[in-house]
Order: sequence, then C-alpha cells, then structure tokens
Amino acid sequence: MGGIIVNHSGDVVKGTLEALAASPLGGLVKPGARVSVKPNMVLARPPSEGATTHPEIVEGIIIFLREKGVFDIEIIESAWVGDDTKRVYRVCGFDKLSEKYGARLYDLKDDKIRKVKAGNYTFEICEKALETDFLINVPVLKAHCQTRMTCCLKNLKGCISDREKRNFHAMGLHRPIAYLNAVIKTSFCVIDGICGDLTFEEGGNPVARNMIICGQDPVLLDSYCAGLLGFDAADIDYIGIASDLGVGRLYGSETPVIELNADNKPSAPEPSGLARRLSAHIDGDKACSACYSALISALNRAGRYRGGKICVGQGFRGKSGKLGCGDCASGFENYVKGCPPSAAEIAKWLTDL
Repeated sequence: MGGIIVNHSGDVVKGTLEALAASPLGGLVKPGARVSVKPNMVLARPPSEGATTHPEIVEGIIIFLREKGVFDIEIIESAWVGDDTKRVYRVCGFDKLSEKYGARLYDLKDDKIRKVKAGNYTFEICEKALETDFLINVPVLKAHCQTRMTCCLKNLKGCISDREKRNFHAMGLHRPIAYLNAVIKTSFCVIDGICGDLTFEEGGNPVARNMIICGQDPVLLDSYCAGLLGFDAADIDYIGIASDLGVGRLYGSETPVIELNADNKPSAPEPSGLARRLSAHIDGDKACSACYSALISALNRAGRYRGGKICVGQGFRGKSGKLGCGDCASGFENYVKGCPPSAAEIAKWLTDL
C-alpha cells in the first residue's frame, strides 16, 4: 500500500495540493466516483486550537479531486456525544467551504444505521461510510487522554452511532477501534499535522508542526505518526491489533518516506498554553517547527525535566554547548541526531540523560 508523503508547509491549501500531487491518489480515484471526506470535527472549537481539521486541507483535497474529474464530493462527520455536528461545521468554517465548492455536508447523527459484524462485535455504522465509492480520512494528529494518540484509525469512530460511541468506551476503545477499521475501508488518508494538541483531544494546547502527511495505509501512517508524538507504535494498542487484523502494516526503517520542502521548514511560532511552559526548558534560535514541536512533545512525555536548557535551531550550527537537539547542534557535547529527530527519539535521549 505504498509509503508516506510528508510535506512541510505554512500554506495549507498549497501544501495539501503538493502532497497529493506526489501521492498515488490521482491514480486511485476514478472520474465520476462518489467520494466521502471524513474530517475530525469532534467538537465546536476552531482548528487553530488543535482539535479539529483545518478546512483548508479539505479545500486542497476538493480542488485536487475536481482536477481529476471528480465532482460528487461529500463531507461526512458526527461530532462527539453531546455536541451538534452542524454547529461544529459552522464554527470550523466548513459551511463556507461547502458553499464555495458545492461539496455537501452530512451530519452522520441523522444517517441511517446498519449493523455490521466484525469478529465478536456487531457495530452500528452510519450507512454513508459503508456505501461511498471512495473514503478519504482526514484526521488531526493529536494526543488523546485515553488512547494516548488519535489519528487515522481512531478517526473512523465518527462513523458510528452515538450509542455505539458509548459502547466503544465501555469496551475499552482499542479493540473495537481496530475491528471497526476492518469493516470500514479507508481508501486514502490525509493527516492534518498543522497544529494538533499536545496533550488532549479537546484542543487548547496546540503545537505548530505545519505538516501535511498522506498515504493509503492507516496503520502505516498511525505507527509513523506515533513517533512524532513521542510514542512507539507498541504504546498504542489499537495500532498493533489493526495490523494483526490485516488492516495495514507497521512503519519500519524500510518504509519509503517522501519528504517535501524539507529545506524550507517554517520557523516555529510562539508557543501557547502548556507548550509555553515546556518551552522554558528550550533555547531556540531559528528553530524549524518540526524539530521544535518534536522537542516539546518529548518534554511533555518525559514528565518533570530537571536538566539544563536544550538548544535547538539553525542558529546553533557550528557552535558548541552542552545539550542540543537535531543535527544543527552536532557540535554540542550531548545532542540527539536527526533533521528532525522524532519525538520518540528525543524522549529516549532525555531518559538516557
């Protein structure tokens, strides 16, 4: 099922189009197909707060599909229990996107339900997720208080009834999430890695990464993205279970990763919330957002950090010091290699310190 495309871009629409042009999507989707786009519209908070999908990414997808002769495009989602999907669409700007391109918005809370067996489970699944010709999953890469992270695999939970959502929590989330992905077939994934929340699925602690990640295999993508948040894939139970079920394969050193605009990574903006508190341990000088956000995520994973300040950024090239992050700090006494190193690699380095 191919590899992974990673684009570093501060221009979200353009960056999405670049990523899709480098991907196999154009050869996978057929002209005239009915395409369903499934963002993460969990609650009514703007994407800048790190919980919901940026409409600009979906706009890029729509533009790309239309250029390929695909015009039957719908956006499908169901907000979490207790919130109004239609209000979420408005708050996040999807109503304007729908008006601009004629892509229909559907609230899956109003959809017909079909009972589908998967292993020992019987799920209540919204029909639109099952009947579409081509499902494009557009999750936000962010942390989650119960499953540690949420990305492609968990995003399909928005395709089930509210009653089933409650059942998933009662069943412990991980196994039903994996089995759900065995019956709802994702055709392609475009991950919103612009500013996902560092600690919590509701948003409020966004960390700028300015990354758009795409590919066919949701297991491959989730296991790759786990490292961006400072985890191993083995830390997220549903990833391994989904792999065992044949939903996809795990990311490894042999996985092809195409990185776009690697030499033009945007500078990290001023952090906010928890990220600002963690940044007290960082001395940043012309730091790229990918490296800076990976260090922030690793510090959060490490818990209480009591060491000296960690230097990160292009401003430290050719300089010396004690603690550094990334290849730009290769002259330091102790530094973690990579451009950028993953949050998982930095977290291990912090532990070794």
